[in-house]
Amino acid sequence: MVQTDVWCSSGAVMPNGNLVQTGGYNDGELKVRVFSPCGTCDWQETPNGLAVKRWYASNHILPDGRQIVVGGRGQFNYEFVPKTITANMFNFPFLSETNDRGAENNLYPFVFLNVDGNLFIFANNRAILLDYMKNKVVKTYPTIPGGDPRSYPSTGSAVLLPLMNFQAPAIQAKVLVCGGAPKGSFFQAKRKKIFIGALNTCARIKITDPNPRWVMETMPLARVMGDMILLPNGNVLIINGASSGTAGWEFSRNPVLNPVLYKPDKEIGTRFETQNPTTIPRLYHSTAALLRDGRVLVGGSNPHRFYNFTGVLFPTELSLEAFSPAYLDAKFNSIRPITVAPKSMSWIKYGQKLTVQVVIAGNVAQNQVSVTMVAPPFNTHSFSMNQRLLELGNDKVTALEKSMYTIDVTIPRSDNIAPAGFYLLFVVHQGIPSKGIWVKLQ
Repeated sequence: MVQTDVWCSSGAVMPNGNLVQTGGYNDGELKVRVFSPCGTCDWQETPNGLAVKRWYASNHILPDGRQIVVGGRGQFNYEFVPKTITANMFNFPFLSETNDRGAENNLYPFVFLNVDGNLFIFANNRAILLDYMKNKVVKTYPTIPGGDPRSYPSTGSAVLLPLMNFQAPAIQAKVLVCGGAPKGSFFQAKRKKIFIGALNTCARIKITDPNPRWVMETMPLARVMGDMILLPNGNVLIINGASSGTAGWEFSRNPVLNPVLYKPDKEIGTRFETQNPTTIPRLYHSTAALLRDGRVLVGGSNPHRFYNFTGVLFPTELSLEAFSPAYLDAKFNSIRPITVAPKSMSWIKYGQKLTVQVVIAGNVAQNQVSVTMVAPPFNTHSFSMNQRLLELGNDKVTALEKSMYTIDVTIPRSDNIAPAGFYLLFVVHQGIPSKGIWVKLQ
């Protein structure tokens, strides 16, 4: 069992499948915890696994298999896990520059591995591209129009949109940041119990562009503390959260019960679709995760210092529920792929020509068949760390007999595109995904 306090910690799944969790509160601040997934395995804790105390930090898997741990309360620096050198803490002034006095608004920074091997790091209302090996900022991105904060406790969320076109001379990478709270919201909620309306905008940027700029989009519903989950077909589910206030104890009101679907390939102005509502408020300390069958598991919500089940506006919520996207409707069963091969837990290699075999009962549109790979994220405080989706497309689709098809795809050659480790592999036909199978890229 876990021996120390993991409250507001961070983590990622390592290439070997182990879950590594870093930091936390009080006696957990310097700890590194490892869980190996086996029937008799237990947590192993390293007492001084971190160089400095980490609370509200963000982690990401690197191409060499290590994790980088960025920031945390009062920590304007980063380090690596596991430690490979004695001097394992590197100053990172960007985090002090984005720190709003008294409110912070730069905790749990949004960290994504860019296709060039550098790290895109967003905090508060702006971002940089970091060469973490040289501890050098190689690009500074413009501030999001309006300048409102998007990081904890003015908590928005963010995703690296699906990566694709891996045979192109230059691979593009785009980031989407949604929701958050206007400037001053944290102080208004904390000091005056005034709950300002959340932001209703998303900002999208092509981070590989020589002259990048943010493009603003308007969501159907304002949202703070929303979770953004990449679905197997490349769409983004925005779920959980509130429409006023911020993250923190009792600092939010007006739960947003309707998820929203974002379709990144549609024309701007047509990308959002409001989904059916839940009946359970999911506020501070909620979570969401993609399941192998394409559903999204949703749980939690505790905006209180303790577990409060009665006598409060939003009781502590211990239930789990699953959101089923429209692609799971039975009316799509005839075009839904059923994966036959490879078997789950197969190993794949960089640059490999992989053949995937599926059954599709109905008519097949070969130009609408794609294979996608989704990295397993670590979700906390409205950010899914290490979330990544690769859209492999298809090199060739071949019809066999009895509704059987083979799909030839090429695995990316670079660990900057796809760090080694486990991925859920899906086959998507006309936007309808198969169940995922686990593959290990090495």
